[in-house]
Amino acid sequence: MRMQTLCLSGLLSIALATAAGVAAERSMEQISQEEVRAAVRAIVEKQMQANGGVFVFRDSRAGENLQLVFADIRLVRSIHGYGFFPNVLFHAKDMPEKQYALDFWLKPKGEGLELVDMRIQKGPKKEGNTWTMVTRMPVAWWWIPASEHPGETEEKRAWEVMSAIHEHIAQERHEHNGIYKLTDDKTGAELALEFVEIHQPVRKLQQDGRYFACTDFRRQGSQDEYYDIDFWLDDKSGTVTVGEVRVHKVPQQEAGTWVQIPRYNFDGLNYEEVK
Repeated sequence: MRMQTLCLSGLLSIALATAAGVAAERSMEQISQEEVRAAVRAIVEKQMQANGGVFVFRDSRAGENLQLVFADIRLVRSIHGYGFFPNVLFHAKDMPEKQYALDFWLKPKGEGLELVDMRIQKGPKKEGNTWTMVTRMPVAWWWIPASEHPGETEEKRAWEVMSAIHEHIAQERHEHNGIYKLTDDKTGAELALEFVEIHQPVRKLQQDGRYFACTDFRRQGSQDEYYDIDFWLDDKSGTVTVGEVRVHKVPQQEAGTWVQIPRYNFDGLNYEEVK
């Protein structure tokens, strides 16, 4: 775990290096796909040099550190105002047939690009004697928009709400070496958590217009202790921002197995699903 958190911090430093001391920020339209690809290669190469030729990536779903080797940049997608999403192909060390596709999330920062986060888009699955790549579900929010320039709508869409949650989580993780720290609103204890995924669907309260979504986190150092954390978001200024963060379910051991116990429910709340 320590290796990966150091890697995340180092990657962010690399991505920000070209932007240091630069006040002006370029628009996405001023950044070419070739620049995005070059930024990805620089991040990957620097990390591999620091780790003996492997790219160390934390698979939060499996709870393990993967030792990967860079293969290729498959494609670069973008969403106007949200950043670039290059899809990068790796394979397991000493196993070229065992492949992973990782999404990098990059945003303009000064004259360079800032690494926001990385997620596994496809992972290996063995079928007989061969390995195939299978899409991880649920898909990351950046695969949901149908167009690259989504435009503005009066009602926020589900992926826009998820992007605000994800960016909030990513910023907190960058500040704490890859860990999301949260004060338990009931016990007052500080929780050190590893981000796993954002649940779908996203919902909107009819009473006050707030959005909310559930997420999965694993307790740092554990394989089986999962927390369900709810993020509540406001849309008062036209931009969705995280307001309240609450512990929804906590891990508890029953008959030797970790299960999630709800702290509260949504009885009495009227809400609708956000598309």
